[in-house]
Amino acid sequence: MNPSSLEPFFHAKRIAIIGASRESGKIGNTILKQLLGKGLNLYPVNPNAEDILGLKCYPSILDIKDTVELAVIATPGQTVPALLDQLGKKKIRHAIIISAGFKETGNQKLEKDLQDKLKGNNVLAIGPNCLGVFDAHTKLDTLFLPKERLMRPKAGTISFLTQSGATGSAILDLAAYSNYGFAKFVSYGNAANLDETDLLEYLISDPDTKIICMYVEGIKRGREFLEIARASKKPILAIKGGTTEAGSRAAQSHTGSLAGSAEIYFGAFNQAGIVTAHSIEELFDYMRIFEKTKQKPAGKRVQIITNGGGYGILTADACVRNGLSLPTPGKSVKALKKEFPSTVTVGNPIDLLGDATVERYRLALEAAIEDDASDSIIVLALTQVPLLNEQLVEVVREANNKSHKPIVLVTTGSEYAQHLKKKFEDTGIACYDFPENAARALAAYVKFWTRK
Repeated sequence: MNPSSLEPFFHAKRIAIIGASRESGKIGNTILKQLLGKGLNLYPVNPNAEDILGLKCYPSILDIKDTVELAVIATPGQTVPALLDQLGKKKIRHAIIISAGFKETGNQKLEKDLQDKLKGNNVLAIGPNCLGVFDAHTKLDTLFLPKERLMRPKAGTISFLTQSGATGSAILDLAAYSNYGFAKFVSYGNAANLDETDLLEYLISDPDTKIICMYVEGIKRGREFLEIARASKKPILAIKGGTTEAGSRAAQSHTGSLAGSAEIYFGAFNQAGIVTAHSIEELFDYMRIFEKTKQKPAGKRVQIITNGGGYGILTADACVRNGLSLPTPGKSVKALKKEFPSTVTVGNPIDLLGDATVERYRLALEAAIEDDASDSIIVLALTQVPLLNEQLVEVVREANNKSHKPIVLVTTGSEYAQHLKKKFEDTGIACYDFPENAARALAAYVKFWTRK
């Protein structure tokens, strides 16, 4: 499939909402509200209303004289096949089918009827049993969850594909709250004709998307999916549902998907270069480092800089557990002995002690960047000590801008630590609350960029 054939799902200007409703809180009402004020030509379709939200309402899609680029269908499942015949007559080639009641409820016949009608009428569809799409750049938004309950993220570079609407919406809401930037969000549900492989191929070609995230339960065209993923130069981060017997049974009753063996999936993902997260927390950690970090690591060697000895030890342990290594520092780091008090440990970790100043961090960072012995740097900044202040943010920002190595930061604590953490992230640094999260994310980042 030509990826450009999916463009109307994200760039359509003339959209029909079949099942638009006057009743606040109804799916068709919420979708229409989301699309208002975006410079779009909207055509509500409802045979029982003359106008909805100030827009002329049409009894049928066939009554719309204008050319329609995209239809959003939010009517009972059993009505959808006949509506697709109307789309065929109207030559509407793209539909988002929000409606449920298909194979996820065991109604295989209705699902088959739907697929036949899509094929017979030459319609590409996202869904059924889905939330649809959100594009943070064009602002096209068919999600039927209102903005006061589901925050929309700012425009950015992450795109998210999800088989589960509820899981996807929860992740999207938290990502928006946590200030991640998104390009596109697609909830594709049962994937009656467009599936995860089609959508992945589209996002790989999409100029707004730099990082692709996925929640999958089952993959229909496994070989083709893996071939496309393997060829991708963009990072693909995936979390799989149904990795246990109980979870697999739940997946089949959820979207009608056969989840398959977790070991086979994880092995295949690894071979295709897909970064696999084993929890939502891991997925967020990976999203953070892939979104923020611009430098590509040359290898697994990590230099740790800390102002707390115990935290440095914990970070060293976490690095080794995650397959990273802690090299003996080279000449530029060893030269710090001339700059620091004799009580400061110049090694790996570099322990700047509890009386560490911003200037000590600057010197340590400069030396670590120049040092040939390491490929990346983890900076631990425990801000409970009295001599560290917001000037550290500027020091780290300057170091990150000149560094050819990835720099990851850890700061743990309450209000002041969280205040500084946000400032660090605003400068483009991936920042974590705990050493284990930072080490695990860095290991995934290193593995992706050093794969052969």
